[in-house]
Order: sequence, then structure tokens, then C-alpha cells
Amino acid sequence: QVQLVESGGGSVQAGGSLRLSCPAFGYTYSRYASNCAVWFRQAPGKEREGVAAIDSDGSATYSDSVKGRFTISLDNAKNTLYLQMNSLKPEDTAMYYCAANPNHDCFSNSWFLSGAYDYWGQGTQVSVSS
Repeated sequence: QVQLVESGGGSVQAGGSLRLSCPAFGYTYSRYASNCAVWFRQAPGKEREGVAAIDSDGSATYSDSVKGRFTISLDNAKNTLYLQMNSLKPEDTAMYYCAANPNHDCFSNSWFLSGAYDYWGQGTQVSVSS
């Protein structure tokens, strides 16, 4: 059984930083040559939004709203996906989810669509105050 377990969320003031973690159990990120691991977020009343994605080579892509502030990374030794979030803004407030698909092109025009991913974590809340 596959489990992705997010942690690291919390409440911070604008301009602060957080690092989210997502270790996988029953799933090895590095096992699949076409693996795509992604961070999504969903604010109340809004659709789930793709934030950042990383492939098995370590190449990453970001949504325009977080580019230059967030960094996605993958530690294969720890089998853990990370999202370093700097210069946080109130509009970054949302529930953050990690997701993975062992056979998906992270650089396709569908990387940010939630329906493309097979495995999901339960979410971790990030709240940014002004």
C-alpha cells in the first residue's frame, strides 16, 4: 500500500519560510525513470493548483505564482520529496499536498492537473499572515 505523508506546515508571518516534507512508503520515487512528483495546494473555495514538479533526473518546473520563491527537491536516499518555501505571502495560505505518478512527463502541459496523479498524501496546512 502506497502512503505519502506530508509534514512541515504551520503558521508564519509574511516573508517567512517553511519546508514541507513528503516521505513515501510502499513507493520509491527513484525507482521509475518517468516518475513525476508534485506539490499541489488548495485554498478554501478554490481549485487545487499545481505548485511545483520534479522528475527522476531532478529537473523541476514551477507555477508562475511561486517561481523564484519555492524550491522543490527530491532526496532519493531518504525517499523524501521536499518543498522549500521562502518569502511567503498571505496568498500562499492553503492546504498543501504531495502527489506522484510513476509514469508521467513532468514537463507536459498537464503536469499541473490533479487528475494526472495516482498517489496522494493527506495534506499539511500552511497559513501566512500579513
